[in-house]
Amino acid sequence: MKNVSSIMENVAAYRLWQAPFSEKKLVPLLNHNNLRNARRVLDVGCGPGTNTSHFQHAHYIGLDNNDRYVEYARRCYGREFMTVDVCSYDPPAGSGFDFILVNSFFHHIDDYDTLAILSKLKNLLTSDGHIHVLDLVMPETFSISQLLARWDRGNFARPLEKWRNIFLQNFDVVVFEPFSVGAFGIALWNMVYFKGKGR
Repeated sequence: MKNVSSIMENVAAYRLWQAPFSEKKLVPLLNHNNLRNARRVLDVGCGPGTNTSHFQHAHYIGLDNNDRYVEYARRCYGREFMTVDVCSYDPPAGSGFDFILVNSFFHHIDDYDTLAILSKLKNLLTSDGHIHVLDLVMPETFSISQLLARWDRGNFARPLEKWRNIFLQNFDVVVFEPFSVGAFGIALWNMVYFKGKGR
């Protein structure tokens, strides 16, 4: 029997699991930003293009290391998607990004590599740009949210203060906002939205 991680590599399974919650996860991002102002967008860990529709007006590039996700996203959205490790990605000279989005990615990545990726992304920002991270928080007390975070296929959901400390290594805080995503009044996932300015 396939484990959860390998099942979620399948585009259909991923979309079925994420579809009911994908827009709910973006609520704080939408509350704090006018996405119409984004000019050059880098979507890191873009999956099968889940966030793409919010950036039809902008120059958009999605990065993911899953070929199936990238092929699906190219077919569906007709935008620029690349199968690449973000630390190996180098845009053309002088073409930084004013809007870097990292949605539900870092809880799959250990601390060392997360810091390396954030350092790389800081260097890809334009002088007026911001990074936007939405990710899974590991609650400190027992709850449905804690159980779901432990069962998630990412092994690196972190407590809020650990997320803050990781972000502060490379960025100044513009927004650091915990929030929850759920259904029927029940919080299923605790998350954090971080908007940062490169130091």
